[in-house]
Amino acid sequence: MAIQWFPGHMHLTQKAIQERIKNIDVVIELLDARLPGSSANPLLSTLTAGRLALKVLNKQDLADPERTAQWLTHYNAQSGTRAIGLDASVSTPAKALIKACFELAPQRGGMVKPMRVLICGIPNVGKSTLINTLTGKRATKTGDEAGITKLEQRIALADDFYLYDTPGVLWPRIIVAKSGYNLAASGAIGRNAFNEEEVALELLNYLKTHYATLLEARYKLDPIANLQDEELLEAIGRKRGALQSGKGVNLQKAAEIVIYDFRAAALGRITLETPAEFAEWLAAGQKLDAQRQVKKDAIELDRAIRFKKIAKPDQRRSSRSEHG
Repeated sequence: MAIQWFPGHMHLTQKAIQERIKNIDVVIELLDARLPGSSANPLLSTLTAGRLALKVLNKQDLADPERTAQWLTHYNAQSGTRAIGLDASVSTPAKALIKACFELAPQRGGMVKPMRVLICGIPNVGKSTLINTLTGKRATKTGDEAGITKLEQRIALADDFYLYDTPGVLWPRIIVAKSGYNLAASGAIGRNAFNEEEVALELLNYLKTHYATLLEARYKLDPIANLQDEELLEAIGRKRGALQSGKGVNLQKAAEIVIYDFRAAALGRITLETPAEFAEWLAAGQKLDAQRQVKKDAIELDRAIRFKKIAKPDQRRSSRSEHG
């Protein structure tokens, strides 16, 4: 199943970013430290091309610290880019954003050349919580639900530092299948756009390989290496009392438990991808997408050829009258 979610307000956000970017010095992109590659918006990269970028791996307190270090190294190696880790609920690290922006654009500052920053990110990445921390007040709505912020806001963090907030935005088509599952597991995609059981099985498939000891400890299971994904989900459901009549396991309820435990970091500090893994997934997704485009173009070309060969009824009647 390919997971896609692009509500109408995201089209408006895209247009707003295109207009606002003309006067922006630094673009802050908030990423989910548990899935830094999947939560990086390729559409945003296109819209903000040529601008200095600050990549912020948010929720780093929920992520695997070793993998966070790998991702920070990955992004800091890119031209015109800096990357830092952040826990948006802690005020002191949050203030590091202002310092990082001035380090990226040292020519800005003062009332004549105030720093103009655009902050972007996917839904539910913690952007509103971060802004509230920076301002010390409830400047924006927050919640564990994708798509809460709907309008652009301008916030003065200092006399010479203006922060423009935009609604969380995904991209029209997710070509990396694994990214769709990871985004759904993290809460970035509206729950009506995916099947919880399918997402939980994908999540368990990855965790079983990379974080088996955390699963075994959380759910008090024996070694799980030989369990199939479905068997593991069922075992978790039994351990957590997700039963239905006849003592069978309610797999929907079990899936909800697994997804909730991941989001709440009840399983432990987990990151669902490394830079190398994501690069491999992206290459495979781009190849498959190119193949689909070739097939689509061939179908459209064939349709156009057949359409031209078959004259419309009124054209045939006109042709007969001219030669009659």
